Amino acid sequence: MLGRVNHIAIAVPDLGSATATYRDVLGAKVSQPQAMPQHGVTVVFIELDNTKVELLEPLGEESPIRTFLGKNPSGGMHHICYEVADIAAARDQLKQAGLRVLGDGEPKLGAHGKPVLFLHPKDLAGTLVELEEV
Repeated sequence: MLGRVNHIAIAVPDLGSATATYRDVLGAKVSQPQAMPQHGVTVVFIELDNTKVELLEPLGEESPIRTFLGKNPSGGMHHICYEVADIAAARDQLKQAGLRVLGDGEPKLGAHGKPVLFLHPKDLAGTLVELEEV
């Protein structure tokens, strides 16, 4: 079911500063910031040869990243995203196996314009997992 790792997401308290570190100190190729109001975040993608790193900053007072940063003020790894060929089939198979899909269970468009779902971290060794259809 799982394909390759699409990205690893890191929540940051200051997107500009984190972006500058990756770009100017580490020499990485970075995208322009992209506001995602439906997810409550602004994102920047760090382009690597084998995957991407997604930097997440809270957007709005109800942002789930704001809660995460409240517990981890310096930021930290937020989730890992795996690719799947058919997100609806993956969701159904995982729900049948007893895993919990967050939200209403329906895919939403992610930062790449493709359907995504999140799985409860308590079902996956304490790790928030995002699935993205490719």
